[in-house]
Amino acid sequence: MSHPRNGLTYKDAGVDIDAGNALVDIIKPLAKSTSRPGADVALGGFGAYFDPKAAGFKDPILVASTDGVGTKLLVAQAAGRHFGIGIDLVAMSVNDLVVQGAQPLFFLDYFATGKLELESAKEVVAGVAEGCKQADCALIGGETAEMPGLYGRGHYDLAGFAVGAVERGQALTGTDVAAGDVILGLASSGFHSNGYSLVRKVVDVSGVAYADKAPFAPHLTLGEALLAPTRIYVRSCLAAIRAGTVKALAHITGGGFIDNIPRVLPEGLGASVDAAEIALPPMMSWLANAGNVPHMEMARTFNCGIGMIVVCAPDKAAEAKRLLAEHGESVSEIGQIVPHTDGSRVEMLNLARWGA
Repeated sequence: MSHPRNGLTYKDAGVDIDAGNALVDIIKPLAKSTSRPGADVALGGFGAYFDPKAAGFKDPILVASTDGVGTKLLVAQAAGRHFGIGIDLVAMSVNDLVVQGAQPLFFLDYFATGKLELESAKEVVAGVAEGCKQADCALIGGETAEMPGLYGRGHYDLAGFAVGAVERGQALTGTDVAAGDVILGLASSGFHSNGYSLVRKVVDVSGVAYADKAPFAPHLTLGEALLAPTRIYVRSCLAAIRAGTVKALAHITGGGFIDNIPRVLPEGLGASVDAAEIALPPMMSWLANAGNVPHMEMARTFNCGIGMIVVCAPDKAAEAKRLLAEHGESVSEIGQIVPHTDGSRVEMLNLARWGA
């Protein structure tokens, strides 16, 4: 067996320690910009501290969530646009925290790639920092892994981890939801970060390239339109929760209306959702037509224009609408809670209207 004359290095194997250190230096000011009470962001240690008492909590219950952004990453990599993916990464976790009534406190990210490319990595982390600012949580750490042979050149994967807190006894559990309660829908900003395996399949059969003008938005390329970042609902939903107007929230992610709404309903209750009250966004109408996607498949795969469901008592609905709108949400009354005995717990009415 022959041996290299000068000996092999980690860089010869495809891992550049200097590039990793350079990325940490780039990230430090981005992380610092997300500082909040309870977190003194200083990257470089082996772990990070957070003080719930300094954040104003007296007897907090911690709530944790983790997620990624799925195959939307492949669209970002094909289009060469990475900033919004960072926002997506934060949104998918913090939106899951707020449905428990929790205030997001801090966030950590995991970035894995075959070969570290500083510009695209910086874009991603800048997006993560922006998402943290929108959610009022601190980016207190993360991990960058360079793994040649596992990922192809130009490809990377992401995971995000968020921790929030809610005072003991104040968590949203949905146990007081009752028949007759009103269902409000908060508008989404696009597909968010779900269903992109189907989105990419439809793009393939449509013959439209990501660099082409979007058929439904000619001022954007298809890639730009499909990469609209996931909306972060933290500030608006916390305001409505703190005002006592919310009984339950459901983040509409993978599984759409059909799978996500029942997660916050007590046994014996279901939801009646009127599709006629939901304006299917142009990009989703295009996808449904281009892929001949059935209406019910849309309702159980995508958010269909509604990224968050709010359940409130009938006498609290007007106040909830006002508060949510004041915080920038587009709010629609889209249904009500109904008794349930058998079959699907979510009844979708007037689905044919989406095909008009």
